[in-house]
Amino acid sequence: MKVLVTGGAGFIGSAVCRNLVLQKHCTVVNVDKLTYAANPASLTALEGREDYTFIKVDICDRDTIRAIFEQHRPDAVLHLAAESHVDRSIDSPDAFIQSNIVGTYELLQAAHIYWRELHADAQQAFRFLHVSTDEVYGSLGEDGEFNESSPYSPNSPYSASKAASDHLAHAWWETYGLPVMVSTCTNNYGPYQFPEKLIPRMIINALEGRQLPVYGQGLNRRDWLHVEDHVEALYAILTRGRPGQTYAIGANSDCSNIALVEKLCALLDEMADGLPVQPTAELISFVTDRPGHDFRYAIDAHKITTELGWRPQYDLDEGLRQVVQWYLDNREWWNAIGENGYDGQRLGVI
Repeated sequence: MKVLVTGGAGFIGSAVCRNLVLQKHCTVVNVDKLTYAANPASLTALEGREDYTFIKVDICDRDTIRAIFEQHRPDAVLHLAAESHVDRSIDSPDAFIQSNIVGTYELLQAAHIYWRELHADAQQAFRFLHVSTDEVYGSLGEDGEFNESSPYSPNSPYSASKAASDHLAHAWWETYGLPVMVSTCTNNYGPYQFPEKLIPRMIINALEGRQLPVYGQGLNRRDWLHVEDHVEALYAILTRGRPGQTYAIGANSDCSNIALVEKLCALLDEMADGLPVQPTAELISFVTDRPGHDFRYAIDAHKITTELGWRPQYDLDEGLRQVVQWYLDNREWWNAIGENGYDGQRLGVI
């Protein structure tokens, strides 16, 4: 199978590319604009391979995207390209509107033009998987879980832009018959994650003796999904999912932000040598909460489990231990991000 992956130099996208090429033996064409969070160093294992092609391009570039379809003739599209950081969307929503909404439109249009010219068997086999987020559903209270039938109620510029792109994806199925599927997932974590996200930020700050800023009182809760489990779920949907369907992906790993940070502190105290401050938990500081901070996300993954046979393999404690070890072993990777200008300053403060 030849798969066109968008955003394949990002955190989840690079994990998808590595998995598809090295484990699933697919051919991958990776298109990525290489914005601030993209990192070609996450893809060094694929350099020089005949079954992997990288093309630097903005998915909003209509002519180039359409030419890529014609030249490379993919069997499927895995659409991950997106601006994804909520805090950044509060400060600079323009990029989110362009990448997440306009970019998705251009990609759907290009895929539709390409698909309708395929012969009948190739049309029937073709798939377009649009990767989204549980944040499109808004915020949960203390109880309950989102599922594929949950109403959309986005609260941030980021989640609103993803909700719009989801609706476009569904519309291209209902109106044009393009075999589109949508996935919504909980918060991802794992190796190669850009340091603006909670888990790598806490790990790196602790290793450098800086404060560990926790929003509000740290009581907001998330269901944490290991990126390698997410990638396997996406492959299951891409190869066995039904066109027109949405599949919700979660790991049943509900945890408050403060409990998560405390878990990371305990792991670092156990696993890291020469920490600047120990116990690491002394670095925890509570800061002004994020504007419009959704209280809780959780996913009922019954549909993907029963229909496609997918189940997460990592529990949260095991996954966090693996991730802490990865950041300890790969200082060169994340040091280079700081050297290239990322300073870790907080965004999204009104």
